[in-house]
Amino acid sequence: MTNTIIEKAPIRKTDEWADRIAAQQRSGVSVKQFCKEQGLTEGSFYAWRKRLQKTEPVRFALVDRRVARQEPATEAALELVMATGERLRIGASVDAATLRTVLEVLRP
Repeated sequence: MTNTIIEKAPIRKTDEWADRIAAQQRSGVSVKQFCKEQGLTEGSFYAWRKRLQKTEPVRFALVDRRVARQEPATEAALELVMATGERLRIGASVDAATLRTVLEVLRP
């Protein structure tokens, strides 16, 4: 019998904290409550949030709100359906930072 070892790619600390910060924002709970639930210190949370705000370049995403004509699309890894019925197809090759930026722009 052959043993198979599956290794996960290491998650960079900056990506890990960016994901945590985004999760807190989506959760709707206070930073204090989120940190308590996640076993994090508030000091670390605020320090990373400040650090990430400084280091990440500002990116803009052009969002066309007009109804697009239906064209054959490439295979999307993820499709989000907005409350308005609009669909956002996200390819497998999109990087996490760009996806976070687009989602922040689309939030009401």
